Amino acid sequence: MRQTIPLVYDAMKRAMDETGEAKLFSANITADDHHEMVARGEFILRSFGPDADKVAFLVDGYVGGPGMITTARRHFANQFLHYHRAGHGAITSPSAKRGYTAYVLAKMSRLQGASGIHVGTMGYGKMEGDKDDRAAAYVIERDSYQGPVYPQEWYGMKPTVPIISGGMNALRLPGFFDNLGHGNVINTAGGGAYGHIDSPAAGARSLRQAYDCWKAGADPVDWARDHFEFARAFESFPQDADLLYPGWRQKLRLAA
Repeated sequence: MRQTIPLVYDAMKRAMDETGEAKLFSANITADDHHEMVARGEFILRSFGPDADKVAFLVDGYVGGPGMITTARRHFANQFLHYHRAGHGAITSPSAKRGYTAYVLAKMSRLQGASGIHVGTMGYGKMEGDKDDRAAAYVIERDSYQGPVYPQEWYGMKPTVPIISGGMNALRLPGFFDNLGHGNVINTAGGGAYGHIDSPAAGARSLRQAYDCWKAGADPVDWARDHFEFARAFESFPQDADLLYPGWRQKLRLAA
């Protein structure tokens, strides 16, 4: 960590200089005890110096437990706290038939002070789920919500942003946003960026263009004609393209 974190900061500064945009680095500070977690967080903030406000902390809240999340929130009150739910499937998976649902876990994360938590991909990514899973996203970012059983009033408690990940790419996003009804999410699409045929940067631009496509109410294939990185996403993820947009090659005048 002492070797890599300064290199990460250097890379982030170069990206900010090149794009003229602020960037955010999410650092996984999960550890085997609370003291080590705090020590890692403090080291990272020192390393980022004047740009420490551009650091988010990721904590595996299910593995570490609620105490790990609340400790991170209290000690790092000004940082975005990303509740990573690795391992939660042992309890929340519909196939497990025990424990509690991901909807309940989302509510717990907000109570613990998480700034954001994964809410699945609602059937649009590789994770199990269906369209109705959007309830988990709604309940954490609204002040009042009628859940599947009980109404939930938050009385002004800070909202928690939904984080989506797991097999998402630019081609899947328009349908996802259409189902969710808004784009107020954090999209951590690693494969969707790094799997782009041109570069991770082009992949990131394709994801932005996918959101703009949905917001404009445009047909994705038509949108691709005027948005190069989004068009190249069709060639980057051809299986998804064939499933979601049959005939896209002919429409984009590409060889089969």
